[in-house]
Formats: sequence, C-alpha cells, structure tokens
Amino acid sequence: MQNSLEIMHQQINTTIYASPAGELLLGEYDRKICICDWVHTDIEHSIKRLEKQLHATCIASFNSPLLEDACSQLNEYFRGLRKTFELPLLLTGTSFQKSVWDLLTDIPYGSTETYASLALRAGNPKATRAVASANGANIISVFLPCHRVIGSNGKLTGYSGGLTAKRILLEIESSFTKNNTTISLF
Repeated sequence: MQNSLEIMHQQINTTIYASPAGELLLGEYDRKICICDWVHTDIEHSIKRLEKQLHATCIASFNSPLLEDACSQLNEYFRGLRKTFELPLLLTGTSFQKSVWDLLTDIPYGSTETYASLALRAGNPKATRAVASANGANIISVFLPCHRVIGSNGKLTGYSGGLTAKRILLEIESSFTKNNTTISLF
C-alpha cells in the first residue's frame, strides 16, 4: 500500500490564481511548478498532455507551500515589485521546445523580442515557425515569459492566453520599467 507522501508525488497539485489578465491554473509536481496556464484556454488538453508526460495519476486541488510561494511571487510581479521569478520549474516538452523556453528567460522584463530574433538565438534563423510553435506549447506562462515575443512587424501575435492577456502583461511590465525599452505596441 502506498503512503500519502508517495501518492502526493504522483499527483499534480493545483490552485487557481486570479490575475489582472485572467485566471491561471497553477500546478506542481514533485515540488516543481509544471503548469501556469490560462483557464479560459483548452486547459484540458494541457492537463492531459502533462499527466501523460509526467505519468501522474491525478490532478488534485491542494494548495502546497510551493503553490503559495508561486502565488505570492505572481502578486509581486503584478504589483511591479518582482521582475524575475525564483521557482523550480518542471519543463515537459521536446528538447527543442525546452531550448526555446530557456531562451525566453533571457528576455528582460519590460522588453520584447521577435520570433525571428529568438530563432536566431536558438541557432537556426530559419526556424521562426518552429520557435512560434514552441512558444505556443509553453504551459508555464508568465514564469516563462513567452508574452514578450512579438511579430517581426512589432505587432502582437499568437499567445495561448489570447492577445488581450498578452497586451495586459506587456502593459504592466512597461508601466513598471524605469528606462522603458519596450517596443511601442500601441
């Protein structure tokens, strides 16, 4: 018979976070954040993919210390008091997706980068669509700031949380950036 600690490690513990840009489902698995995705999206698809990749037995609503810390850091972020996150992340994706997601953390708070530029930094300037696809597969929104990636024409394009959420996140960051280096989007 499994003890309760073993069972907790086989489940994805979740909580809902109400952000100014919409509700986010936060989840942790094995003491790492594995999901921070927009509730209004196809969240069921993200959860099923995550359960399969992690071999998790179930999803449970359980507000752990890590999820409380994640919510606290998000509160600080949305108030302009935090520009980077200090949370253990569990990335579930292909090697290429993980390499792109790693590059996202190098985009400074309040700044933007184009998909083409990100493809260049990924080592393949012709991989713009693949980079865009990797961003679309990111289910750890905000913590992995794919909202900072924009089209080559400077316009907001593709975001799993929707363009309104992307705009809100960029506006929040822009409003708290002293040396506003964000490309003008509006």
